[in-house]
Amino acid sequence: MAKKTIKTANKQPVAICDQSTKPVTKRDQLMESSSPMGIKQVNIGQLIMTIRDTQVMVDRDLALLYGVDTKVLNQAVKRNISRFPERFRFQLSDVEKDELVTNCDRFKTLKHSSSAPYVFTEQGISMLSTVLRSQTAIDVSIRIMDAFVAMRHFLANNAQVFQRLANIEYHQIETDKRIEEVFKRLDANVQPQQGIFYDGQVFDAYQFVSDLVRKAKNSVVLIDNYVDDTVLTLLDKRANNVTATIYTQHISQQFQLDINRHNTQYPAINVEHFNRAHDRFLLIDDEVYHIGASIKDLGKKWFAFTLMQDITTTELINKITVE
Repeated sequence: MAKKTIKTANKQPVAICDQSTKPVTKRDQLMESSSPMGIKQVNIGQLIMTIRDTQVMVDRDLALLYGVDTKVLNQAVKRNISRFPERFRFQLSDVEKDELVTNCDRFKTLKHSSSAPYVFTEQGISMLSTVLRSQTAIDVSIRIMDAFVAMRHFLANNAQVFQRLANIEYHQIETDKRIEEVFKRLDANVQPQQGIFYDGQVFDAYQFVSDLVRKAKNSVVLIDNYVDDTVLTLLDKRANNVTATIYTQHISQQFQLDINRHNTQYPAINVEHFNRAHDRFLLIDDEVYHIGASIKDLGKKWFAFTLMQDITTTELINKITVE
């Protein structure tokens, strides 16, 4: 039966692991039935993992199979370390250890361990039987070698199936990425064409108009009879090369003073007297938005907005300047 492949963030395989229902702490928990050799049977294939693209077994599983403590097994290796080069035995990194603990329930006890476990390749396991020097070690090593051979045969016989599954997974991942990118662009670039903001939605309404101002490429024009210095601040969210004009029916001395002070420090906002409009309009480049509330009062009461489809900014500006 094929096992789940667990991958790190860099997409390299870390382990193929069965999910036990509880941590394995005793040798009998790995065993199923007695064999003619007197060694209890276990599905050793489930204990073989793929780490760094190499089939290995963890020192704790091996120690349980051999009937010795993990410490005793590793001490025997250290006494004969010249027999165990890196390709026979290596220690897991912290990332690999965390993956092992996360995906294999029987290794949960490693979570609080200060050191990472060692793993043994097929050659390293074969060498173990020469340093442990017991009949149990020899018999278990033979069974493990048989399991490695069976695993290789299984992988070889199903290589095409695995490749097809990998291709399917790859194409699915690429498709998901493209779909995600489309939604990101939609979220970033597409504004709603109409809607209602209710009382209390001060920030939402302010954010909506701010986003409209930010997306302007050439010009922002506001037609609003009730403006104050907060509107100047809002229009300052436009890009530096975007012009800004306000048409309003009354320009008080205080507001004119605010405009003068603003324009000495920031890109100028042109304010013109215009008293023939009842509604409010926000013109962003070639788009005309009908706004149901004064910009300075956004979110204080219900108001609606609509992107007008049958009128252009040029048409509105021409009406203002001609009349």
